[in-house]
Amino acid sequence: MAALTDEVLLSVDGSIATVTLNRPAARNAMNRAMYHALQATFETLNQREDIRVVIVTGAGDKAFAAGADIAEFAALRTETDVLAYEQQVEGMLGALERLAKPVIAKIRGFATGGGCSLAAACDLRVASDDAQIGIPIARTLGNCLPMGNLARLVDLVGPGHAKALLFTGRLLSAHEALAAGFLTEVTRPADLDGRVDVLARQLTEHAPRTLRATKEGILRLAASRRGIDGRDLLLSCYLSEDFQEGVRAFLEKRRPVWTGR
Repeated sequence: MAALTDEVLLSVDGSIATVTLNRPAARNAMNRAMYHALQATFETLNQREDIRVVIVTGAGDKAFAAGADIAEFAALRTETDVLAYEQQVEGMLGALERLAKPVIAKIRGFATGGGCSLAAACDLRVASDDAQIGIPIARTLGNCLPMGNLARLVDLVGPGHAKALLFTGRLLSAHEALAAGFLTEVTRPADLDGRVDVLARQLTEHAPRTLRATKEGILRLAASRRGIDGRDLLLSCYLSEDFQEGVRAFLEKRRPVWTGR
């Protein structure tokens, strides 16, 4: 396994590439250096004709990715800061989504916040039955999803489930996420590696042009929502007093006190 950085690893087995988020002590929470490394990795893999399938996963058995590195949010003080941050995240997710080959998210443990959005940008999501899925920002941070992430979530689970997930901030069990349409499959933890390996190898045997055309066609169908400008929504949350309170409370390990300001 090659180290792109200490926190993003790449391994290749024949025509299957595996990208691993490698911050297990932080439940694989993603920082800005990881966003950069992930985007570069996805763009490189997209150019490799020898790669037919990509697997994205997290190191360890506690988390796929437990969101963003909240400590970095303290620096988001201006409109420029907020929009540059979200542009970087969307650049990474867009590069993942545009990979012209199937991408499988292999999920153990928590896939929350940005980790949930990362999984949503993959094509298939296979999880162990102890996984927990959600975006709890309404009760933790007080920010909001950019339009790209919101559109990906709605595409998978529909507006009703998306509202329930975001309004309540609760985490879904793997079987609840499967029923909602977010997950593709659920398996026992001991069977997860084997099941994803079988699925990936099955996809390598299918017509790559068919898979590529299917991905591109679905992206085109979704394109109308992806171009909607939601910057005003982002700024109304990220530049609020509530967001600053949410970040402080998260880092201080206490419940935030919301004021609506």
